Amino acid sequence: MRIAIVDGYTDEPAGLGVPPYIDVYPRYIAGAVKAADPGHEVRYFTIDSLRGDWAVSLRALSRYDMVVVIAGITTPGKYLGGTPITYDEIVDIGRLEGPIKILGGPVARYGYGGEGGTAAVPPAKFKRYYHIVATGDVDLVVYEALKYGIERARPSSLHDGYKLVEEFAVKGAFIVQQHPNYGWNLTAEIETYKGCPRYVSGGCSFCTTVAYGAVQFRRPEDVVAEVEALRKAGVAHFRLGRQADFYAYMAKDTGKEDLPRPNVEAIERLLAGIRGVAPDLETLHIDNVNPGTVAKWPAESAEITKLLMKYGTPGNVAAMGIETADPRVVKINNLKVGPEEALAAIRLISTLGSARGANGMPWILPGINFVLGLPGETKETYEMNKAFLQRVLEEGLMVRRVNIRQLAVYQGTRLWGQARKLEAKLRERKGLIHSFKRWVRENFDRPMLARVAPRGIVLRGLYAEQHYGGGTYARQAGSYPLLAFIPAQVPLKSKLDVVVVEHGFRSILAIPHPLSGELSNNRRLKRLARRVNASSPSSWQSWRRPQ
Repeated sequence: MRIAIVDGYTDEPAGLGVPPYIDVYPRYIAGAVKAADPGHEVRYFTIDSLRGDWAVSLRALSRYDMVVVIAGITTPGKYLGGTPITYDEIVDIGRLEGPIKILGGPVARYGYGGEGGTAAVPPAKFKRYYHIVATGDVDLVVYEALKYGIERARPSSLHDGYKLVEEFAVKGAFIVQQHPNYGWNLTAEIETYKGCPRYVSGGCSFCTTVAYGAVQFRRPEDVVAEVEALRKAGVAHFRLGRQADFYAYMAKDTGKEDLPRPNVEAIERLLAGIRGVAPDLETLHIDNVNPGTVAKWPAESAEITKLLMKYGTPGNVAAMGIETADPRVVKINNLKVGPEEALAAIRLISTLGSARGANGMPWILPGINFVLGLPGETKETYEMNKAFLQRVLEEGLMVRRVNIRQLAVYQGTRLWGQARKLEAKLRERKGLIHSFKRWVRENFDRPMLARVAPRGIVLRGLYAEQHYGGGTYARQAGSYPLLAFIPAQVPLKSKLDVVVVEHGFRSILAIPHPLSGELSNNRRLKRLARRVNASSPSSWQSWRRPQ
């Protein structure tokens, strides 16, 4: 059989699959296909690669025996590397005649959501177009369909443990070689466990991760085996991002305590094992750290942070879902942490991780996530959020970025029954939300960016990703990489070093290092170089003579 995997991209609280990231879904599905029958042919397509001529792409897909579509953005953001699949595109593929059609990923569990502030389109809407809308684990559903026939495949099938996943993960590693970003900045998202440790208390009111049920950990050796297979397949960038809280990996008393004690030994086995099988990897980062874990267990959290500096690579980000600095909203929504504990967590990671690494970035910094529009929120909530950020600045701490998103309500979360009411409140507060975002960008982001990446500092190993307005956007690989705009056309997919010139709200203006070839004759670049030289001579000297 010929099977096509269409990656419409995913973005969840615990998992990212928008380029340059490739999430676990297409890899596990490819492995499931090969586990069912090694003779099956598998082709992988990103939705962006199909858009050039949509009609031609649809005709090509119609000639496959099975088409599996992966989609679902439950934590919507802005993406440089790709544009997630649209509702109409999902429907268009579902209307194909000929192949067996399976829809999987968050869209099949929670529905199709647009931007924040709206309720998701329920998954049932897609059942008229697809043979199976996989509300369970789509890789297992595909395996059952191929192994036992479409009639015996159960849309709600869930893995009982990780036995089959480990087989699928290794056997499906080859599919990365079909990704458009393969060979330069392709980053593999790695799963360490399913579910959320806060499942015991019900978790955050808005979050979809808790709906996965009780926590199931992968063994360190199984994660290591997958990384080894991916490295042999040519992947050099890895992010341990598919978990609710990296610091809670294999945590003691998981399933009994809301904030279980971190297992430092298990995390070291995991990280050391990865470096053992992939000593030449270029990026090893994480995502998702519960600030409540860090605040409650500071000694263990400090040890884990140090391990990430020992085995990982610089530029790492511990993204923290603080969500709000309003204690009342925290209580109503059963959130992770209050403002004082959140500040303690930021302080710990910033203090330990702010030393600068070889790529020019601090080793590991906290990231802050806010969700606007939660039940219990008032106008005063926004002032509390501002005051919280002001304290971070005044203490001299470093934060890599602040992510602000509006509440999006999904089926299966505790807020689903209040969706229309919450949407209406968000519409009423549109001006307040816009004002808060502008305040953060102007009063927090820009001064913080100047602290994290000061003028004159050299950032190494950026990938040129996109031309825009006569210039080039470039980023390092990894978690929440800093976006640089270079006011010159640099060849796409090239790798370069830059020196920081100016700071925007969420990005920097930079020039290549060194200025050579045609770029050395670019008047604007030379003028910017003189500006750096005049304003920060000590940094300029390090830029001219890199170590």
